[in-house]
Amino acid sequence: MPRARRGFKARQRRNKVLKLAKGFVGGRRKLFRSAVETVQRALSFAYRDRKVRKREFRKLWVVRINAAARENGISYSRLIDGLNKASVGLDRKILAELAVSDAATFAALAGLAKGV
Repeated sequence: MPRARRGFKARQRRNKVLKLAKGFVGGRRKLFRSAVETVQRALSFAYRDRKVRKREFRKLWVVRINAAARENGISYSRLIDGLNKASVGLDRKILAELAVSDAATFAALAGLAKGV
């Protein structure tokens, strides 16, 4: 009985890694050992940064809401508190979009938050 040479499965495994390394520069794209290290690092950064992206967007929305709120004579924290007390169910993403694109509606919401 001939020995098992693992040719197909090993090539499949290498090709999977090298396919993920597409777009890398130099040996990081062509050499299997370098590609493995770089791909693992890239995948771990991708995993981490999917979480970071959510944080950064929320920070951006808060900055935009705060700027628009202060134009309407109210601080960010008082605006959010007032909207919660008035049971307005808008999240920060929508509030930031209103602050940028529809100033009149945002001003009405700020007035509502002030009144509570």
